[in-house]
This record gives sequence, structure tokens and C-alpha cells, in this order.
Amino acid sequence: MFNKILIANRGEIACRVAATARRMGVKTVAVYSEADAKAKHVQACDEAVLIGGAAPKDSYLQWQRIIDAAKATGAQAVHPGYGFLSENEDFANACAANGLVFIGPPASAILAMGLKAESKRLMEKAGVPLVPGYHGADQDPALLKREAERIGFPVLIKASAGGGGKGMRAVFSADEFDAALASCKREAINSFGDDAVLIERYVQRPRHVEIQVFGDNFGDCVYLFERDCSVQRRHQKVLEEAPAPGMSEARRQAMGEAAVAAAKAVGYSGAGTVEFICEHDFVESGRFYFMEMNTRLQVEHPVTEAITGQDLVEWQLRVASGEPLPLKQHELKMHGHAIEARVCAENPEAGFLPATGALTVARWPEHVKFERGDVRIDAGVGEGDEISPFYDSMVAKLIVWGEDRAQALARLDAALRDTHIVGLQTNVAFLRRCAATASFAQADLDTALIEREKEALFGQAGLALDITAAAVVAHKLALEAQAQDSDPWSRRDGWRMYGASVRRFDLRVGESKLQVSLSRHHQGGMQLEVEGQVLPFAVNSRSLESHELLLGEGLAQRRVVVNSYAQGETIAVFAPQGSALVTEIDPIAHAGDGAAETGRLTAPMPGKLVSFLAQVGDKVSKGQALAVMEAMKMEHTILAPKDGVVAELLFAVGDQVGDGAELLKMQA
Repeated sequence: MFNKILIANRGEIACRVAATARRMGVKTVAVYSEADAKAKHVQACDEAVLIGGAAPKDSYLQWQRIIDAAKATGAQAVHPGYGFLSENEDFANACAANGLVFIGPPASAILAMGLKAESKRLMEKAGVPLVPGYHGADQDPALLKREAERIGFPVLIKASAGGGGKGMRAVFSADEFDAALASCKREAINSFGDDAVLIERYVQRPRHVEIQVFGDNFGDCVYLFERDCSVQRRHQKVLEEAPAPGMSEARRQAMGEAAVAAAKAVGYSGAGTVEFICEHDFVESGRFYFMEMNTRLQVEHPVTEAITGQDLVEWQLRVASGEPLPLKQHELKMHGHAIEARVCAENPEAGFLPATGALTVARWPEHVKFERGDVRIDAGVGEGDEISPFYDSMVAKLIVWGEDRAQALARLDAALRDTHIVGLQTNVAFLRRCAATASFAQADLDTALIEREKEALFGQAGLALDITAAAVVAHKLALEAQAQDSDPWSRRDGWRMYGASVRRFDLRVGESKLQVSLSRHHQGGMQLEVEGQVLPFAVNSRSLESHELLLGEGLAQRRVVVNSYAQGETIAVFAPQGSALVTEIDPIAHAGDGAAETGRLTAPMPGKLVSFLAQVGDKVSKGQALAVMEAMKMEHTILAPKDGVVAELLFAVGDQVGDGAELLKMQA
């Protein structure tokens, strides 16, 4: 076994690898960018080396600096994590040339599986089922369009060197093909430096099922069962679970053996994932097709660990150090059901637009444990840390395990309910709604689930107005009580010897304004009036952040426990029924505020300006694409808010722009 390894990554995967290494008595070296000087993964390792600037191209993709850091610190091996250099055969070869063990597959396997077209040819030779498509080297656009017409629409254009949903477009008619191809190639060249694409039949109502494989250096290979990753947005996974719901033992064995055949075809060792696209009825029909092989550990590997009881990072270290696989195929067993939710800094209501900022509050479910038990949190950030525009938007992975899928679903809902993040937008409420949809609850899964369930997922209120209002009032009262001394004559709580006092709160919840009145009677009782509804009200505040609300009276009385967190004028409210972000409106402080300026188009987040799609003097229509930005590894198109004429372009293509920066001016 190694004495010391370097982890060539950041965030939660670097923390995850460091945790297993520490348990095994292996020392660790972190590498970090200037933006990550105080990052959690730096603290998790025994040593840390600065390797460059904030942008990945200036640090985490500088493999020579990483190798130099490994040699300087005496590391014997390099764990690449996932992303960045994890599937870079040049880096794997460079490690070997410098006497370092690459904790991953041979460079030849990375190369063979890295180009999708080449991997398809290898899989066809190995007898692994393939989706009908075009995987040729000729990239003439006219030929690609003819091939798409031959295959039959809808088709999927995919970057040959791609992954993670980048450089991928579904095309439903010949009229859409040219624009989709150009967009796909542009994103592919920006992300991978290679704009080659392949064309495949777009499977209707597909399920995305992947098999975890593991090989050693003695020619042995096993599969550690499957994961269903069908719930996706923008071709990126949202919820993953193991095992796949409805899977039969016969189909599991068939897919597992196909995955092992795929791995053996390239002489694979270490952890890998063979991804299959499946017809919706694949368990009965047997129609599943090889999609790609990820030659690394996957983000969703914890659900496999949960059902098998195996530590896959430990397996990686043992295999890379020359040991055989810890278990044979017949010794691998699975028990129970696990689900992983990816908690991301993004706004689902705005097309999953990434968000940046500080995690002013980051509270996770209590009693976190994971020995076939409750909840596991894999996070690379904590309270007070920043989510920057330089890396992906994932905040943490929340994994639950249960004896069966129903118990796992219940635990997932409870864990998401108790996840409180304030300071930037996240998808936590969306994940909770997604897991509660009829489709997911009943395991009616395919990659269009989010679109199919959009009425249940988008535009939801979040939390009842009476609970929201009562929580805000409770927070304000607790804050004032904390600030006052014990002298009853100096208290400003509205007490009257006779009669009642009435206090008004003007709130904004989303785009709606809410008027709330709090009445205090001289005998001590209180009542709230919320949008004309009058409710007897009592509160027991355990702290500024925790309140027990009593709303109504008699048999109709409701007890609700809420948490509230203030950030400036905004209060974030979390309750078992949902969450809300509320702003208290101070009419004096905002006196004179005018209407929003018109004719401006601003960046919705920090990022790089990829292109302008209109020039000065062009007449444009409402909804027309005007500019393309890239942030957190994804492209985002800026649309015209109204009809007009482009008056001025304020940046050059390739410029880094800040959040809210004005990109161009329009006039009527």
C-alpha cells in the first residue's frame, strides 16, 4: 500500500478520497488554486501545494505542476478524482513517466473510451449492443445531416470527446439540424478542444442505467450492480439511485456481463462506469444500448457503496497498489435501496441558471451516519464558504439508504426538509418536489421526467402564506426581545394597560407583496391578520433561528416548528411544509426608488462572453437570442426582452464579465 498520495482535484471528491486514505493510514497531499486557498479539501489533507490561478486552465488542468508537486512532496501515486484530468491519457502517461502511479485505468483504456466514435467500434467488436448511429471520421456538415436523415429523426448530436451533457443536442427535424450542429460544435471546441461529433438515434422515453465495473491488474473484472440515473436536467444528473427500480435478476446479469465485456475489451483496471441508454421497457424487451464508458470514479458512486457495503476508493487504492480485487463476483451482494440528490447552487425557475455567492447558512440533517443507516453528506464546502464562478455549481451530495425504496424515499424527503442553505439560490426545494412527483415515487422513470412533471415542479408557492408570515413575525419579535433589557418600561413589545396595539409588516414573497398585521391585547394574547385571514397566534422562540408557532385555536390549532435565518432585509424560512424567502419592505428606506431602467441587457451571472448573435444596428424581436455566455461549464443564451434595435455592444467576445454587467444596449 502507498504511504502518501496526491489528490489532483478539489471540492467534495478530494475530501472524499482524503477521508478513505486517512482511514487506511495513507497520507495525502492537496493541490489548490488561488481561489481555493481556504477550501475544505485543503484542510482535509496532510499537506497542500498552490498550483496556480483561479481558472482551471491556470491550476487544476496544469498537469506538469501537479506532477512537480507530487514529486516534491514524496507522493507515490496520484488520485485524479473526477473531472479535470481524470480522463486525460496524457496526464496518466506523464504520471508513469515520472515514476508515479496513476490511480485509475491504463492510459490506453482512457484513450480507447475517450473518443465516443472509437469506443463504439470497439464495443461492436466485443458484442456490446449499440444504438444505431453514425460514428465516422468525416465531419462534413452536409454528410452529417444526410446521416441524421438516414438514421431518422429525432437524433442526438454528441461531442465525440464530450461528457457531462456538454456538446450534446437533441434534434427533432431536419430544419433544426444546422443550428443545433453549429451550437454543439462550438460548445465542444470550448469544452474539449475538439469539435468532432457523432449522430445517434434518439431513444424515446429512455432510461439511463449504468453499471459500476471494477478491474484489477491480473485480468479480473467484476460488476457492482447498477444505478438508475434517469432523472436529468440539461443532460446532467439530478437524482441517482441503486438498484434500478424494477430490475430483474436476469436483466441485471445481462447488463453486468455486457459491462464487464466492455471493460475487458480495453484491458481495464480500476473503477469505471459503463453507461447504457435503455428503452423504457428494457427489463422485459431486453433493448439496452452502450452509450459510453466513464474511465473514472463517478459522482454517484456513494449509492453503490451504500447497497454493497464496499468503499470504492479503498478498492481503487488497493488495485492501484498492485493488490487483486477484494471480492469475486459471486461474493458481491447488495442490500436495501439508496438515493443520491445533487444539491447545486442554481435557480431551477430560471432554467437552472447557476448561482454564486457565500453560504451564509449551511445546515445539514442531524444524526448524520452511514453504516447502512440514515443520511450521508459529501460536501466540499461549509458555512461561510464561497461558491465561485470558476468551478461547477455542486454544493454537496446528499445520500440516503433504506431497507427498501419506500423507506429511502421517506428518508430523502426528511433529509431535504432539514437541509437549510441561505446566501444563494439552490435546488433543494426543487429536489424535494422532484422526489415527491408521482412519476418518481412510482418509479415511472425516463430522462424526460422533469419536463413531464413540470407543472408539479415549477412555479410552486413553496410555503403557505400564513406560516411564512408567522415565521417572519416570530423572528422579528425574537430579535427585538434579544436586544432589549429586562426593564418592562423600556420594552417595545406593544404592551398596553388597556386596549390593543396593532403593528403592520409589509413583506415581499417572490414577486408578491404581503400585508401582515400583528395585534397584541392587553391581557397578553396575540393574533395575526394575513391577507384578510385572522388567526390567534402564539410563539415559543427557542433561539433567533428556531420557533414553535401555534396558529388558530381549539381543534383547528396547528403547531408548526420553523427555522428562520436573516440576511440583511431578507429572512429565509424553512418548515416541514416547505420554504420561502421573504423581504421586509421598509417604505422609508426605499422612498424614491424608481422603476427599473429599460433598454438594458445584463449578465445573469459571472462568466465568459462566448459570442454576440446580433450586431449594432440589427433589428431584433422579443425572445431572440442576442448573446451566449459560459459559466460553470455550461452555455447560457441571453434573449431580447422586447422588440428593438441593438445600439451598442459593451464587451468583446472572450471577455470575463461580472454578475449584472451590462452586455449591450437596445433602443426602441
